[in-house]
Amino acid sequence: MEIKIGVRSVHREIVLETDDSVEQIEEELRNALAADRGVFSITDVKGNRYIVPVAALGFVEIGEGENRSVGFGGTL
Repeated sequence: MEIKIGVRSVHREIVLETDDSVEQIEEELRNALAADRGVFSITDVKGNRYIVPVAALGFVEIGEGENRSVGFGGTL
């Protein structure tokens, strides 16, 4: 699953792939938003952990990752 996180005052989005379900991500986000001075944290498929203070969140986009082809196969 592909996740895009927009951070206020930062021009680039954080884009990552995770094995978490939509429900798990939404629950983590709800808990972070409900907490006083909360943080939204998520781990990608490589094991990297992203931690963003809720006060800095601009948006969180949850979507299916697209399968990209690699190489030049099928171009003839």
